[in-house]
Amino acid sequence: MDTRQWMSILLCFATALMLFVSFLSYRKRHLLVARTMLYMMIAASCYALGYAFEITSGSLRGVKLSFQIEYLGISFVSAFWLLLVIQFTGAAARNRKLITVLLFLVPTVTYLLHLTNDWHHLIYKEYVLNVNDTVPLYNTVKGSWYAVHAVYNYTILLLGIFLFIPMYLRALPIVRKQIVVLILGAATPMLFNVGYMFSKIIDFTPFGFAVSGVVYAWGIFRFGLLRLTPLAHAKMFDTIREDVILLDYEDQIVNHNQAAEEVFPELGLVQSFPAPGKELLSASPELIERMDKMIYQDERFSLQRIFDDRHSYYICSLTYIYDTGVTPIGKMLMLSDITEMKEKEERLREKSEQLSQLNAFKDKLFTVMAHDIRDPIALLVSLTELLAEEPTDTDIASAEVFQEIRRQVRSTFHLVDNLLDWYRSQNGEVAFRPLDWNLQQVVRQALSLASARAGMKNIRMMETIDERLTINADKEMLDLIFRNLLSNGMKYTEIGGEIEIGASIEGDLVTVFVRDNGIGISDETAELLRHDELFFKEPRFASGEDGGEMRFGLVLTREFLRMHGGSLRFESTPRQGTTFLFTLPGSASGRGMNDSEGAEVKAYESHFSR
Repeated sequence: MDTRQWMSILLCFATALMLFVSFLSYRKRHLLVARTMLYMMIAASCYALGYAFEITSGSLRGVKLSFQIEYLGISFVSAFWLLLVIQFTGAAARNRKLITVLLFLVPTVTYLLHLTNDWHHLIYKEYVLNVNDTVPLYNTVKGSWYAVHAVYNYTILLLGIFLFIPMYLRALPIVRKQIVVLILGAATPMLFNVGYMFSKIIDFTPFGFAVSGVVYAWGIFRFGLLRLTPLAHAKMFDTIREDVILLDYEDQIVNHNQAAEEVFPELGLVQSFPAPGKELLSASPELIERMDKMIYQDERFSLQRIFDDRHSYYICSLTYIYDTGVTPIGKMLMLSDITEMKEKEERLREKSEQLSQLNAFKDKLFTVMAHDIRDPIALLVSLTELLAEEPTDTDIASAEVFQEIRRQVRSTFHLVDNLLDWYRSQNGEVAFRPLDWNLQQVVRQALSLASARAGMKNIRMMETIDERLTINADKEMLDLIFRNLLSNGMKYTEIGGEIEIGASIEGDLVTVFVRDNGIGISDETAELLRHDELFFKEPRFASGEDGGEMRFGLVLTREFLRMHGGSLRFESTPRQGTTFLFTLPGSASGRGMNDSEGAEVKAYESHFSR
């Protein structure tokens, strides 16, 4: 096998390598850098394939045709490499299109001049037959534009390396390796070309591209060359809201995002990195102390800084950075600003103190109500009851005024009484001690207490409760529940009306009802009762105006029933009456009522009517 044959085989192998890298780049073609790598490797493969045809050509015509293929690579491969560097480093992002046009101006002219070389001989002055019958078949005498193109190519290489230097100094280790791969891939063909410029015999530049193919393939598989470019890393790094500072194994700051300069303005004054971390972070000695004590273990702690008399608070995460092994190669400091959270926490603390003070004031207020308001109102109620026993027929107008005063005093007394009961329940002063009680006896006791007031309106009160029914409830709360329901019934039942209390049992629950034949509940008031408000003012039923009495007793009744696990509901028909129903846990035991006794309690009728 002669020299031409083994060289052509090697060149075909180099072409295959570069086409393989092109295929790898095509798979990542959604990345701009990958597309540029694809074009660059196709151009380089044209250079190698054309040179293989040149070596095997046996005539000047074949050599010239091979040159046409070669110059698809010779003209453009360097320009594609510099464009790759620009995209990789993110340089000149605003003027990228203009730079691309200028960058490919010389290669385009070179390729066109080569196509028309026989007219002007600016690329090759002449082709000289090699009398020694060695490679190449024809030697070329270079023209003036060939020198221009050579200077352009070497300038491109140096410019790309200069662009890489600042990025290399600031980049992460994995990115530095990617940069080295790109520089080696471009420098190897250039070194082979330098040898050709001095020897003027055999151009080994295409073999350099074979080495480049191997280097680029290694970089793609080993270092993720086309996965995420440093520009993307930088964009992601700068868009992180948290403040991030990267330090190497010697605690030198190698990189930081823009947000970190807001916490440590000293970072913005540094001209080049790496820079000594302890000097730049000296304003936070507690942070440096943490870094010194950190031994292969991540830490999380708080940090405080003062800017223009304003305190700023941060949560700091100090973590080790590892390469592919287990040996740490640096540290990452991430700071999350929690100043606003701290300020809100402080405001909440102030609000909490204010609420505590208001709550203490409320306790004092209810204490005053219990002693200084309730007792005088109770005395007024007693006095009005005594005055009510005296004849008032002599002065009907005065009697009506007196009855209104009496009604208002009694209403106010019940409101204050219910309010104090509610306060004691909310403040934990009312102990919940459910016991078993005979329901009939409890109801009769409630009817007996309400009989005097019922007699004033000639209201007939009845209970139809089986004496065997037993309920499990708190006696104090149960008395209040019946007191409020009876008071509500008497209030809205007209003179000569009726109020009935009955009960039935189903399973372990006793359902109690309090029914009257009064004026009923309006739709608007019914809607208010269904809402879980602490209290409300009902509209005046008769006139439809606002400003009615406070319905606090029913709300308190509902709350006490909930403590027993029951609920309060009602059925009402305007002008026909209202029925309140509630459930309590209970059972049926003891001696039942005889048929002769009937459902109505006759023994207490004298207390209920006049």
